[in-house]
Amino acid sequence: MNIKELARQRRHARLRKKVSGTTEKPRLSVRRSLNHIYAQIIDDTKGYTIVFASTLDKDLKSEKGHKGNVAMAKKVGQLLASKATKAGIKSVVFDRGGYKYHGCINALAEAAREGGLKF
Repeated sequence: MNIKELARQRRHARLRKKVSGTTEKPRLSVRRSLNHIYAQIIDDTKGYTIVFASTLDKDLKSEKGHKGNVAMAKKVGQLLASKATKAGIKSVVFDRGGYKYHGCINALAEAAREGGLKF
């Protein structure tokens, strides 16, 4: 494992001490790789995922081009927000996963906010 990934994992562990999702306000967790972006809304008290969206979803998989960029992050955020509103979730706690809040992470968060989620 490289030093950058280790540092991200340390930042994420430090964040997770403070950020936890409840039934009323679940946690929106973000994971990114070089090729894809994943986001899920988790209820930590029960320990299960309520809603999941990624660039591998049926709606986004058919799109052409690179899937790990800002444009796709916006689409994942919009898809996640629409699925969350269907599931009755209005507000969440944002867990950026140890990543810096810019680029893809920022785009996903802003798109989720525009889609109706509050955090």
